[in-house]
Formats: sequence, structure tokens, C-alpha cells
Amino acid sequence: MQNNRTIGSEYEDIIVNYIKEKGYEILVTNYRCKQGEIDIVAKDGKYLVFIEVKYRKSSKTGVPIEAVTLSKQKIISRVALYYLYDKHLSIDTPIRFDVAGVLDKEITYIENAFTYIR
Repeated sequence: MQNNRTIGSEYEDIIVNYIKEKGYEILVTNYRCKQGEIDIVAKDGKYLVFIEVKYRKSSKTGVPIEAVTLSKQKIISRVALYYLYDKHLSIDTPIRFDVAGVLDKEITYIENAFTYIR
């Protein structure tokens, strides 16, 4: 039996491959800091992209992207701000928040899913 972390990693790998095919450059996966964690940090053209990945086996509990709640968006925003600080990047660096949902084997990818939230 697989645990949630192992299952999550499998689906993050699927999304990594999916966005690589779209031309994204993967900078880091599972970036952790005291503010929280972000699944994938990538470059897409001029944008530094913070990507949250959610998986659901079925839609009984809702579709995966619905799991990226306002409180989760706030955490991701704080992690993104810390990432800029940690990597000595300017606060003016163009950033974007994307959400990837995997429902069984179907991928839903939303660019610019939300904006920075304090």
C-alpha cells in the first residue's frame, strides 16, 4: 500500500513531464521552508512559476483543483515570497501561480490560477 506522499510524488512527476513538454524549465520540486511547501518551481519564458499539484482518484470529494483553497493560496504565496528572498531574486521578478489537477489520469492545468495573496 502506498502512502499519500508516495502517491503525490508520482503525480508531481507526471506534471513535471507534462510541463517540460510545454517548454518549462524545472528549477526545483518540493521546495520547503518554514512558511510551507510548493510542489514545483519552474521557469516559463520570463515567468518564475510556482505550481501546486493536486490528485484525486475520483471526483467523490470534489475535483483536485478545488483543493487549492484560499488558505492554501496564502501559504503558496508566502513560500513564493520566501523563495525570492532565499534565491536573492528581485521582488520585481515576474511570477505566476499555476495549479495542476489530476483526476484519475486526466490532467487539468490552469496557468495564472490565482494572484499573490497576503
